[in-house]
Amino acid sequence: MIRFSILLTRIAAMALLGSVVLLAGCSLGGTKEGVSTDAMRGQFDVTIQAYKNGQFLVDGAVLSALDTGSHFAYLKDQGKLPKTVLLERSDDSKIRKQHLQYMARMQDDYKFTVYFDDDGTLKRINPIETEARPLQETHAPVQMNKQQRGKDAAGKDFDPNPRP
Repeated sequence: MIRFSILLTRIAAMALLGSVVLLAGCSLGGTKEGVSTDAMRGQFDVTIQAYKNGQFLVDGAVLSALDTGSHFAYLKDQGKLPKTVLLERSDDSKIRKQHLQYMARMQDDYKFTVYFDDDGTLKRINPIETEARPLQETHAPVQMNKQQRGKDAAGKDFDPNPRP
């Protein structure tokens, strides 16, 4: 039977223990929160860009949040609702909290998954953490001047309730 010296046995045990601790330390927290946007860009069913004042660029058209929701409702009726949506910044605007809240609402309503580009890293929108806001038009209703009230387009007096 071969006998190893006590010193050699202890050194081997310490090396084994050190390598186990090193491997355990490397594996902790090893999951990445996000993936590079450039690597995954083609993997999404639909790509939408954030635009000014809570609006979105969908297929080259500027749509309000309500219109974007209507677009997805139409796709759902046609049976073409996407499973994954990528929200990117546009040339004119970055992704704001308002955009994320609208997309969280659409994610709840239409049951697709929304990812957004956060400085080159993809992150998933969590509807619980991101307070989903109701979809709404971005423009306030037009108010008529007091001077124009009761006048037609030509500027003549107009009575909306004519009496016979």
